[in-house]
Amino acid sequence: MAHGPTRRRFLGAAATTFGASVAGCSASDGDGTPSDDGTDSPGSDAGTPDAALPESFALETLVSGLDAPLDIRFSPEADRRYIAEQQGIVHVHESGGLRSEPLLDLRETVDFGGEKGLLGIELHPDFAENRRLFVRYSSPRREGTPSNYSHTFVLAEFEVREDGRSVRVDSERTVLEIPQPQGNHNAGDLAFGPDGYLYVAVGDGGAGGDQGRGHVADWYDGVAGGNGQDVTENLLGSILRLDVDTGERGDYGIPEDNPLVGREGLDEQFAWGLRNPYRMSFDGADLFAGDVGQSRYEEINLVTAGGNYGWNVREGAHCYEAEDCPTETPPDVRGGEPLVDPIVEYPHSDAAVGGISVIGGYVYRGSAVEGLGGAYVFGDLQANGRLFVATRPDEGWTWPTRAISLAGDGDERLQRILSFGRDGDGEVYVLGLGSEGGAVHRLVAAE
Repeated sequence: MAHGPTRRRFLGAAATTFGASVAGCSASDGDGTPSDDGTDSPGSDAGTPDAALPESFALETLVSGLDAPLDIRFSPEADRRYIAEQQGIVHVHESGGLRSEPLLDLRETVDFGGEKGLLGIELHPDFAENRRLFVRYSSPRREGTPSNYSHTFVLAEFEVREDGRSVRVDSERTVLEIPQPQGNHNAGDLAFGPDGYLYVAVGDGGAGGDQGRGHVADWYDGVAGGNGQDVTENLLGSILRLDVDTGERGDYGIPEDNPLVGREGLDEQFAWGLRNPYRMSFDGADLFAGDVGQSRYEEINLVTAGGNYGWNVREGAHCYEAEDCPTETPPDVRGGEPLVDPIVEYPHSDAAVGGISVIGGYVYRGSAVEGLGGAYVFGDLQANGRLFVATRPDEGWTWPTRAISLAGDGDERLQRILSFGRDGDGEVYVLGLGSEGGAVHRLVAAE
């Protein structure tokens, strides 16, 4: 696994000086406009579902009575799940239920509220051997974060004890810190790819339109800002790719095939032009990211190395705040790279969806729901518990999308979707809010 020089706690300030309704997104950006995981699979060769899609799902509740569950990971060594709540707790769920003592309690460390909090967790691919747990949370401003900024993005790692039920005291090591100018658009997901590298989703810095405090100027004059189109001043509006297996714990290296190594730009960058890639997941080598839109469109992207996904020149496949806009950067900006359209998009105006903030999901690889294999399951914060399924036709990546309801004329247990998960068997889990409070459900076939 080749890598470049070791780095530690990279600080990338710009050059300029969840409660229950959140789940990594909020009902407003402050300008009146809406704003708003990675288990490896056998692969993505069989992209089309193997039979007719089911008409409905059912839910099997694993745990309820939580506050705002935002992430879940599955132990490779035991019947054990780790569930992260936005307030700063990582719970341990086993066959006997939720343990009274959490794996990790960061409530005195995490800056919690709005879109801030404990936003993502991930287990190292060799977790059974090295016990490494990676955590992404919001912290009060740390050294290097400007005084007029909101908070500090923190990526840290902990060492889990052999019993898998607690972390070692004082084992936290900071891997990466990023100054966050605003309180929103914090993304927060983490995923190890099949290449062994850690992928880190980073929002554009918040506020609205990728503009205002902490948003740098870019090559596009049609709209002011922004961090999504700049890859030199900070790490905002991007997906990063880090080698966390080089150097001491808390250090990271740069994979030498990262797209900007040896070119203008920050070497951590893997893909950019993103607004708020709140949830992402791998299916084999395919990386899917749900990127929350501004006020008109929500999108799912297939993320590739060096991909520019258009924000804030474009929102989805459409011009943002302009009648006309380019479909590629100028020749003097990284050689005229294309602005990549999403593989799925839907407008807020579509009453059938009721969209406001996309919640990226997973490709289904399980066996509990017949006909769903190879389909991508995702949701939306305001979809009233409805799930959406995108299938991959033979002719290309523009996927038809349809809603699949919950069995029994709806299910009050899932009224607002916050996140998704997938276990080692390919079964998909939905984290959300409903009549039982915050809960984790497994998708099963409707009777």
